[in-house]
Amino acid sequence: MSSCQSKGKGNCVREVLDEIIKAQDEVASRDNCCDVSCERSIRELLSPTGNGNGPTTVPFILYCKDCKPFIGSSVVRRQLGMSPNFALECLESPIFKAKKFVDGKKDCVKLELLIPVTQGGSQPGPSGKGNRVCDYFPGSSVRNLRSTGVCITVDLDCFCSITCLEPTTPLMATQEEMNDAVRCDHHEE
Repeated sequence: MSSCQSKGKGNCVREVLDEIIKAQDEVASRDNCCDVSCERSIRELLSPTGNGNGPTTVPFILYCKDCKPFIGSSVVRRQLGMSPNFALECLESPIFKAKKFVDGKKDCVKLELLIPVTQGGSQPGPSGKGNRVCDYFPGSSVRNLRSTGVCITVDLDCFCSITCLEPTTPLMATQEEMNDAVRCDHHEE
């Protein structure tokens, strides 16, 4: 985990996210579309051994200044089966994908929530109170991460440290999640 040494030296979370976004953009342009550290994850993402079939994302966890993990959350609209009815559902995750900076100074970044999923693609609910990262990874059932299409914008001055996970290619969001994301993205701009 990388952490800030002092306020006067800049924002280390911002710098790591800048590197992650650059690396992911480089991989995306190729594809057209310690053991665990941010530096290692970035190197693995950019490794030429992937032949264009390697991972596309460096997922990460952010920690607030109180040393607690940031749990991103949103409320999304979900269709109830085949009926025309909808329900509102809470979506929470401590795992993110950096999408892009939203200002020229790199103070704010758009993050996509990535959710842990089992081999079958289901999302296990958080165990415990859901305020620890490990609460979202019960037992050994989680096999991958899934894109949600749900993005939040955060102020990077609110965070003190970042932990990167190993590079991966998240599973695609469900059609409902993509529809919700398209609706939300148009409202955001």
